[in-house]
Amino acid sequence: MGALLLTSCGGGGGSSSTPTPTPTPTPTPPPTTVYTPPAAEALTTADVERVLAQAISEAQARGLPSVIAVTDRVGNVLGVFRMTGARATATTAAAPNGVNIDAQNVTFPAEGGAIAKAVTGAYLSSGGNAFSTRTASQIVQEHFPPAPTTVGLESGPLFGVQFSQLPCSDLSARFGAAGAAALIGPKRSPLGLAADPGGLPLYKNGVLVGGIGVMGDGLYGSDPNILDIDNDPEEFIALAGTRGFEAPSTITADKITVDGTSLRFSDATFAGVVSSGSASFASLNGSAGNLVAVIGYANAAVTAGIAYGTEASGIRASTPAEFSNRDAFVLTDGSGTNRYPLRAGTDGATNSAPLTQAEARAVLEEAFTVMSRARAQIRRPLDSRAQVTISIVDTHGSVLGIVRSPDAPIFGTDVSLQKARTAAFFSGAQAGSELSANASADVRQFVPAVRTFLNDPAALTGTIAFADRSGGNLSRPYFPDGEVGRPQGPLSRPIAQFNPFSTGLQSALIIGNLGAHLGFVSGASGADTPQRCTTLPDVVAGQNRLQNGIQIFPGSVPIYRGNSLVGAIGVSGDGIDQDDMISFLGAHNGGARVGGIGNAPKAIRADTIVVNVGAGVRLRYISCPFAPFLDTASQNVCDGL
Repeated sequence: MGALLLTSCGGGGGSSSTPTPTPTPTPTPPPTTVYTPPAAEALTTADVERVLAQAISEAQARGLPSVIAVTDRVGNVLGVFRMTGARATATTAAAPNGVNIDAQNVTFPAEGGAIAKAVTGAYLSSGGNAFSTRTASQIVQEHFPPAPTTVGLESGPLFGVQFSQLPCSDLSARFGAAGAAALIGPKRSPLGLAADPGGLPLYKNGVLVGGIGVMGDGLYGSDPNILDIDNDPEEFIALAGTRGFEAPSTITADKITVDGTSLRFSDATFAGVVSSGSASFASLNGSAGNLVAVIGYANAAVTAGIAYGTEASGIRASTPAEFSNRDAFVLTDGSGTNRYPLRAGTDGATNSAPLTQAEARAVLEEAFTVMSRARAQIRRPLDSRAQVTISIVDTHGSVLGIVRSPDAPIFGTDVSLQKARTAAFFSGAQAGSELSANASADVRQFVPAVRTFLNDPAALTGTIAFADRSGGNLSRPYFPDGEVGRPQGPLSRPIAQFNPFSTGLQSALIIGNLGAHLGFVSGASGADTPQRCTTLPDVVAGQNRLQNGIQIFPGSVPIYRGNSLVGAIGVSGDGIDQDDMISFLGAHNGGARVGGIGNAPKAIRADTIVVNVGAGVRLRYISCPFAPFLDTASQNVCDGL
């Protein structure tokens, strides 16, 4: 597609229930904590200017005029610099077969790419892991690790995460908010998360404080081959910008393994940086280019970052009244009010026995307890505790509570909510009818595709409980995942057309939102996308069930009262098997504590479905890690539940 031609419209259980139990007393907060919150550090205006100047100098030395963006940890854009001669636009990777769809071959303002890369470097990282856009590239492609010799392996563990932090997300705060809300995060990204090398995290005194992103070559794609070392000028420019703010070497992605594969952090090294970094920002601003305003994201100025964990950042420690566990962090409005306080289900008009506030509390508290005992996968040092964000929703997709550990990666906030809503949506009785009512024929066709693929005309009518792992099985360009020569899953694009900018239903649902937003950022349109993704029908006035899009990698389960769907829990931040376990055991333990709710009955879980593609292939529901806890040697902790 050409520049900004994003015109596509984005597009349960049974009736039995058990009586609502008498709420149990709120537990007494534990007297001690098990997590250490990050120290209060932030980028000053002088810091931002130094980062920009170092990157500008490297871009000059390499002869690649670029757009350079810096953000803080919660996504506030602290400065965007356009060098003289820098390309005005960038274009996403085209479809392999040239038949472009969704966000493939789309041209957009280069500033959007630089901001997305900076946000990605900041959002994927934490005090225990430093990830980059090159890391993102490795974990979102159709094979993991991506390389010509790895065809036949499963898709990346975070396949689909690129369509999170969307500009339409109802969770993400927006630039230009008035008063105390001006700096709260998490903020949105113009393009979701980036997989194009050139985005790195920034650390100050060893504490994550933000990210830098560089857009210079006009090509916004991903690295399909990790077996070679790329000489990527954008990555060298970004790395030069991190001098003095580089990630601690002990936690960079190359020190972390997933399924025996070391992740990638950067193909650029400081030995290859060709500039001295000694030029001052004052000497470059106005001569090498200028600070620029970006509609919806930044003024033409340098601003200081906000310290993560403070009220003003939008993420802070909870109070005892908000959540019992003293380690918990919540999202706040900047003025002291929890944005997503614990509450009862809002879906009484369509659900005869909604989740109570006590039940929502029990599930979140029990999931938090599981997390705090779990061994982290993507965090150093080894045997660190897992850190994630946990969201719970009702059948309408309304948020009943969000809680997170102190140092969980920011990206997991939006993703955990996507996961919860996705599990609730696809497990609900209305999934097929609401997708079929979409204005986009492309979105509508996924419904008969699923029913044909599963040989079940009742699919997507509430007869099957779908976890995100289950829906993810159906969203891969090969089914079974990774097996070449097989058909694509019914929620995916064919492999000949697939790349990370077109995943299938996930991207089809939000392409209209993305197109409207990029038109707004470019100045071609005065109207931004609304703060609600997809054009699904409203379930109540002004609200649909998928307000921040869907997610297609594991980490969520629906919640049932008997045979009736009442909501879902989503978890994201520290490895997909850990996410599965925390959500599954959180629902189970929370239900055991209050009675009446819990995981889906085994008879309707998606892992009862066998798909006949040659040899029968069973869908998956969850996958819990072996020996997952730090305080016990127990294994197979999810078996039999």
